[in-house]
Amino acid sequence: MDALAAPIPARPTAAGASPVMAQYFDAKALQPDALVFFRMGDFYELFFDDAAKASAAIGIALTHRGTHAGEPIPMAGVPAHAAEAYLAKLIRAGFKVAVCEQMEDPAEARRRGPKSVVRRELVRVVTPGTLTEDGLLDARGANRLAAVAVRAGKAAVASVELSTGEVECLAVSIEGLASTLAALQPSETLVPDRLFADPAMSAALKNAPGLIQPMAGALAEPAASEARLKRLYGVATLDGFGDLSGAEIAALGLIAAHLETTQAGRAPALRAPRRAGEGEFMAIDPATRASLEIEQTLSGRRDGTLLAAIDRTVTAAGARLLAARLARPLLNPAAIDARLDAIAWMAARGELRRSLRERLQNAAALEPPPAEIADALGRLDSARAADLTAFRDALAHGLGPDLPTQARDGGFVAPGVSPELDEARGLRDDSRRVVAGLEARLALESAVALKIRHNAVLGYFVEATAKQAEPLFQAPLNAIFIHRQTLANQVRFTTVELADLDARIARAAGRALALELAVFEAWREAARRLAGDIQAAAEALATLDVVAALAQWAGEADAVRPVVDDGVGFDARSARHPVVEEAVRRAGAAFTPNDCLLDGAGEAGPRLAIVTGPNMAGKSTFLRQNALLAVLAQAGCFVPAKSLRLGAVDRLFSRVGAADDLARGRSTFMAEMVETAAIITQATPRSFVILDEIGRGTATWDGLAIAWACAEALHDANTCRTLFATHYHELASLEERLAHVGNLSLMAKEWNGDLVFLHEAGPGCADRSYGVQVAKLAGVPAQVVARARQVLDRLESEAASHADLAGLPLFALAEPRALAPAGPTPLETALAALDPDGMSPREAMDALYRLKGML
Repeated sequence: MDALAAPIPARPTAAGASPVMAQYFDAKALQPDALVFFRMGDFYELFFDDAAKASAAIGIALTHRGTHAGEPIPMAGVPAHAAEAYLAKLIRAGFKVAVCEQMEDPAEARRRGPKSVVRRELVRVVTPGTLTEDGLLDARGANRLAAVAVRAGKAAVASVELSTGEVECLAVSIEGLASTLAALQPSETLVPDRLFADPAMSAALKNAPGLIQPMAGALAEPAASEARLKRLYGVATLDGFGDLSGAEIAALGLIAAHLETTQAGRAPALRAPRRAGEGEFMAIDPATRASLEIEQTLSGRRDGTLLAAIDRTVTAAGARLLAARLARPLLNPAAIDARLDAIAWMAARGELRRSLRERLQNAAALEPPPAEIADALGRLDSARAADLTAFRDALAHGLGPDLPTQARDGGFVAPGVSPELDEARGLRDDSRRVVAGLEARLALESAVALKIRHNAVLGYFVEATAKQAEPLFQAPLNAIFIHRQTLANQVRFTTVELADLDARIARAAGRALALELAVFEAWREAARRLAGDIQAAAEALATLDVVAALAQWAGEADAVRPVVDDGVGFDARSARHPVVEEAVRRAGAAFTPNDCLLDGAGEAGPRLAIVTGPNMAGKSTFLRQNALLAVLAQAGCFVPAKSLRLGAVDRLFSRVGAADDLARGRSTFMAEMVETAAIITQATPRSFVILDEIGRGTATWDGLAIAWACAEALHDANTCRTLFATHYHELASLEERLAHVGNLSLMAKEWNGDLVFLHEAGPGCADRSYGVQVAKLAGVPAQVVARARQVLDRLESEAASHADLAGLPLFALAEPRALAPAGPTPLETALAALDPDGMSPREAMDALYRLKGML
């Protein structure tokens, strides 16, 4: 018999709560779906369900203290000084955290009356996309908050990075949404809840990185979104931001709404939105991005990626900019050339590059530089003209050596900044010496080994062990020592003299803290006033860092400047895989370079190359290598080759490697077919496609048939540049059957019964796959290898088992059998005419009744 489930307790209410718990309930009511970090002295406490969830998620102790509504109060706490580490764990676990901070010192609360409680307020709500603390961020990666909106059939994506103030909005097609989000890599994406009902949107969001945060659809309404944007930027009109579409305003409005909630009324310093479109960047879908391991390996690491292989930046901002460039390669050859000009100029000036990388400021006496470098230097000059240097110097001299985590803790202003502050600190510190003297006198007069201590709740108090405190309860000492608190091992007292001294110290300390906070506010106002110049200077320094770093890597990797044009060619000579080559070099070996020639027009070379060769010969490396050359070149980087001429690629596709998708009910073969279908339906004549062993996950003849048909479709219908690796050697006959197909093979030789991989790509088809030899190299037991040879010899001798493919007709896209066209029904016509986004609730209701009547 099943055990009865424990009843689920109702959510506690504020009825009958103590004053402090009433504050907690008020904070929880404002953020019911967040865990509330409730500051109590030196700890942040969590209560009730929040405590249980946090305990289960990050392993902090769950205890009970006090009662509410007759039940013990579950609670868990983390030390305030270590709160960032716990906060990071909770955010990574998918929680939203609301921080309820003490806004005054306990002494201030006591002055209002003996029963007064410390004032507390929600100061911010922490979500994955709104992190700004250095300790919670990856210094070399961006932390973006994104939003998606659709209006009148048009989609837009907006993003913000709070740590830099960068804001961007992109008009995208619904089909391009997945590629755009994969390039931005947001930590959190805001989506109106109604969009989840759209199958195309839902499919795109399933593959999106980071947390998907549903938002009320009303927050994306045009009028409300426009009003929030105006409040965020403090403007009366949005005309200065360009001709924003309704979808762009809605996406930006979602971000504004989220910031209003999470930043507790403290508007961050943001730049004006930078607008972009899909036509500016190479489209790389999530599957291709993962396959090529551009920013992250399949196991989720940075090491072993293209980004890690070429990153020589020396600043966090530079590292983020380099990652952004690799994530979204450009399409415009002129814009690509501007980046390449800067790298070439810097590569030719080794001494300047070394000096710049050491200081990132030594740019006073440069020769006339390329446009990108000149623009960066111009932004630095503008920033210096706005007193940025003076502000930097003020902070350098004004900040103390040991900075607290919270401004209200004080101690962050260095001596000498404010004479008035120095005087207040003197009074405070002298009072503390008086406390030490009072402690010595009370210990002498009472003959008890006591100490005077301090905490945020009691202020100053006298403390002794339970045994040593016994005389203090008896006459005549009980007339001097007033009992305050008894703990397990200590007893606490006060005296009239100590209470008076406590008040005087509190006044001096409070004045010092108030003066420090005034200095802090002055600095913050200066930073707000100079925010635009600070951001411009940071961007300029990041640009110089990236240019110098890429020039540095180009020299180390013997990389050359590519030529990118508007054609459909791909001509790489002696090209190398940047990541694999680095690993091979570390092992003390040499990487074998290879050529690759493709031409979408079929004039200078084949449009589609069939790549054959044994396993381990390097087919997958060869495929990925050429795809990564396109990414590097269009990102504005030099490439590891003797030369590269590339017609700009609009969409890059990779179907390499085998993996299932069990969460979505897809076998390895099904996942492969879904990705292959996306390539064939989306590739254009300007696209670049790499395919590896299409059809291997099913029966031999089924797989061969699928691979054959896919190759013909890419050649005849998509007409895109394609590298098609396969073990179906029958596909080699396509070279004779189709106009623009060529054969390449990765070479291997047998030597004394062993297989030697040459890793060289040459014309022609491989004579065999050498699968049995590769099995031997992998350590398959000798008796199994011997049996495999016997079976293989027999299969190869039975020529009758091979189908005759010579009789297959040339591929023609099979037209589906057409049925007699039928016009739309009146109901369909009426439904198609509706614009749900532009209807009022009343109009929507009327339309629904009208449609029901027609049905």
